[in-house]
Amino acid sequence: MRLSFSNFPSVHFSSMSKWISNGLASALIAMLLTLSPMLAAQTSADLQVGYVNPGRVSDEAPQADAARRQLQEEFAPRDAEILSMQEELRALEDRLAEERLALSPEAQQDLQRDIVNRRRRIQRQQEAFREDFNMRRNEALGDLQQRILRVVSDFAEEQGFDLVVSDGVVYASETINITDRIIERLRLQYEQQNGNE
Repeated sequence: MRLSFSNFPSVHFSSMSKWISNGLASALIAMLLTLSPMLAAQTSADLQVGYVNPGRVSDEAPQADAARRQLQEEFAPRDAEILSMQEELRALEDRLAEERLALSPEAQQDLQRDIVNRRRRIQRQQEAFREDFNMRRNEALGDLQQRILRVVSDFAEEQGFDLVVSDGVVYASETINITDRIIERLRLQYEQQNGNE
């Protein structure tokens, strides 16, 4: 994390000297420097911090696999339909290439028109498929993220964590990494939900 100090007011020690004598200021600074390590040690000893790797949780949680399978099942028929349309189009293109000389100009034109119309229909189907798939994938991903956040939050409260971080962490030791415990809790929830259905 990059800290910017531009929002803090600047302190001019020369103007402070009007209010505080040099001896008192030196004593105050020395006292703060002496106490700050003790205060920091006290704070870090009492503070329980955890780290969660969101990429691993999203990849390894059984709910993510279930969401992927559900999307695949939901969109497989439309994907198969588009593939079938593409095969029919290829067959017409092959027929036009093979029979071009044998076909009358009108028959050639009709076949070319049919090919162009089918190509457009396939493009429209593919665009609609992509839009619908992306929308559903984003919904499923949003639901999964909300579930993960609830599990992390519940876990942190139950275990007495003061802070749990995820994205943007440069380093986290294994002692504060709770990713495996979160994945395990999600796995247990998944098993309970699917055992009851």
